[in-house]
Amino acid sequence: MATVATIIVNYRTADLVVDCLKSLALERPGRVIVVDSGSPDDSVARLKSAVALNEWADWCTILPLERNVGYAAGNNAGMRHAAEIGPKPAYYWLLNPDTVVRPGALAALLDFMAEHSEVGIVGSRLEDPDGTVQRSAFRFPSILGELEGGLRLGPVTKLLQGWVIAPPARDIDHQTDWVAGASMLIRQEVVESIGPMDEGFFLYFEEVDYCNNALRHGWPCWYVPESRVVHLVGQSTGVTDTRAARKRVPDYWFAARRRYYRRNHGWLYRLLADAAWAGGFALWRVRRVLQRKPDTDPPGLLGDFMRHSLGLAPGKAA
Repeated sequence: MATVATIIVNYRTADLVVDCLKSLALERPGRVIVVDSGSPDDSVARLKSAVALNEWADWCTILPLERNVGYAAGNNAGMRHAAEIGPKPAYYWLLNPDTVVRPGALAALLDFMAEHSEVGIVGSRLEDPDGTVQRSAFRFPSILGELEGGLRLGPVTKLLQGWVIAPPARDIDHQTDWVAGASMLIRQEVVESIGPMDEGFFLYFEEVDYCNNALRHGWPCWYVPESRVVHLVGQSTGVTDTRAARKRVPDYWFAARRRYYRRNHGWLYRLLADAAWAGGFALWRVRRVLQRKPDTDPPGLLGDFMRHSLGLAPGKAA
């Protein structure tokens, strides 16, 4: 089996990481590096204790950082460490702490990569604990995709189905623009070709940006549903958990989105994409009231979006 370095970035989620490691212990995952991104709790001590108690030390390393550097920088630190301790891995497998790996998940990704040397990045089928499929293969954000996402109107969605950012999950291997970073396998040659993730992204959009950069350098991304990984959505950040009480979207999400558009399309395109989403979303909010639909949106979303669009709010990824 090709050498693999599995990177998990932890921030105050030690219990979730231990559950993930338990699932990995059955999979012969190669070297696993858990990067603790400056957790202010006792995460490092608990993780080291779990490694010792379960006798995982021969394949799992805890790498503590002094401060919370975010997802991109945390994964970069893990990849650098894996390359330094050698041998240099053939692949890096980025896993969220709120994941549990199904049997054969890594083998399916590696088998696909072995058969498709031109592919640079592959992602798993993400699912709920009961097996319900989550959408984890996406299109790059675009003006028309933002309009559809904001408006949420059936006929418009059908008309713009080729631009829907999060299309329904498919049951076959297929090329896609980008895959969720919750389970993403990256070929070593991709990292050598385009470098590490952009550490200007604190959290969110870093995998979108990375897959876009890889594609520009001739490394397409594929979705491999035979690789199944349970994703406890939002458990590591609390932002995307649809079952929890609605929370305000954090500044770093808006800042990351702004950075993605600026890096990949420029400021004018970003403003047009913002206008498309905001206009569509405003119409949706009116329609929601008139049709008495439930309000499932985060509090203050449109106002927060406009402040960030106009540069009136701070953000780590600006």
